[in-house]
Amino acid sequence: MSNKIQKAIISLSDKSEIKLILKTLKKYRVNIISSGGTSKEIKKLGYKCKEISEYTSTDEILDGRVKTLHPKLYAGILSKRESKKHKKELKKNNYKEIDLVIVNFYPFEKTLKTTKNHNKLVENIDIGGPALVRAAAKNYKHTTVLTAPSQYREFILDLEKNKGATSLEFRKKLSQEAFNLTAYYDSVISEYLNIKNNVHFPQKKTIHGNLIEVLRYGENPHQQSAIYSKYNNFGILQLSGKKLSYNNYNDIYAALNISQSLPKNTGTVIVKHANPCGVSVNKSKIESYREAIACDPISAFGGIVSCNFKVNKKIALELGKTFLEVIIGLGFDKESIKILKKKKNLRLIDASKLKVDILSNIISNFDSLLLQNADNKIFSKDNFKVVSKIKPTKKIFDDLLFAFNVCRNVKSNAIVLTKNSSTIGIGSGQSSRLDSCKIAIDKMKKFQKINDEDIIIGASDAFFPFVDGIEILVQNGVSAIIQPSGSIRDKEIIKFADKLGVILVFSKTRHFKH
Repeated sequence: MSNKIQKAIISLSDKSEIKLILKTLKKYRVNIISSGGTSKEIKKLGYKCKEISEYTSTDEILDGRVKTLHPKLYAGILSKRESKKHKKELKKNNYKEIDLVIVNFYPFEKTLKTTKNHNKLVENIDIGGPALVRAAAKNYKHTTVLTAPSQYREFILDLEKNKGATSLEFRKKLSQEAFNLTAYYDSVISEYLNIKNNVHFPQKKTIHGNLIEVLRYGENPHQQSAIYSKYNNFGILQLSGKKLSYNNYNDIYAALNISQSLPKNTGTVIVKHANPCGVSVNKSKIESYREAIACDPISAFGGIVSCNFKVNKKIALELGKTFLEVIIGLGFDKESIKILKKKKNLRLIDASKLKVDILSNIISNFDSLLLQNADNKIFSKDNFKVVSKIKPTKKIFDDLLFAFNVCRNVKSNAIVLTKNSSTIGIGSGQSSRLDSCKIAIDKMKKFQKINDEDIIIGASDAFFPFVDGIEILVQNGVSAIIQPSGSIRDKEIIKFADKLGVILVFSKTRHFKH
């Protein structure tokens, strides 16, 4: 079923490409009614239109807050063309059918990025625009609705194909896109007001996102997948390599979470299956990478490297020695790109513009959502208490914080062993904390040369429920341990640490990661 377009209403904030649409409407002799600012632009371009206030015989009022909220418009948009009753009521009120609605909204989201002025933001909440769009989208059987310049060309093609009418299939598609837009628009406003009122978990929760891309597949080839972002881009830029997969993105998240917590422009993170297999902070960027990969070079094969600094030629040559899926940097110089691009499938990701303002984590299963704020708390000394008789030096304390910071980004139960701000053994994802200890120790013994004078740090993401975990770590060279407090056996743990002569630091916060 195609509908001949005879009358259109146009009200636009984004007037780009309006000339294209006006030229087509003139060709098919479509009468245009329009709001103030858009009306001026239409006339300026040399096309005819009637202002809405003239069409409705009602002036705009309340500084433009009320200008399109009029029954003459909504009756024209919402009327069922096949209904005799509707036709009769339109005739009685001297209303005409409106076949096309071209509307976009006040730029609330754009304004949100440029000002914190609440009154200005409120004035950029569109009322009439979404109402017109919803009305037209509801009546898609008869009314065509356009909400973005990106739809204009497809509209023109459909109009040409149907000789001045639009097809039902096309109108259905536009209706779906319109309701997606109004839901998105309202969710942005909703989130702003939630944040403004410090409401983290409202009674009704809407989540908005822009499609970044449909991925090849999900975790496995039989699963479909896509990535969305609250922004029009994820904040990362792919410079080269084949398309990113679901698993690539998952690993990128894990790598960036750790990288963002390291000292500015310092440190390297290597991730495999969303778990770090090597992390190092070193003033020498290339040594940072070498130390990170030395933690577990076997697991690093085919992994993701995140450099918390700009990648240069020297580092690129070193990175090129190992098979990697993704390299993330805070930018790449020209020579490094030239070197790394030789590996056609290697993805290079520039994360220099990554947005990390307000982060939340969402897990979805069984049509339900688990929502929490991110575990990105910046550690301060107030969060920790030295509970052992032996006190750490500043250097050891800093190393303890480094180990604990890495540990919170490892799947629970997690144990991390470090030396000089580099990981030397990581045990992750075990249902037994003791098993995680054993894995971390085995990794350390397999890949590290440990001297008697080396100070080995052990970190646990949650408290040790029994002394056996601490005991096995100390037996294998650990001399300083950091863990959250909270066990009913905390006093027993402290007493045991003092008996063994090791440093023990308690954190006030636990850091499970599932």
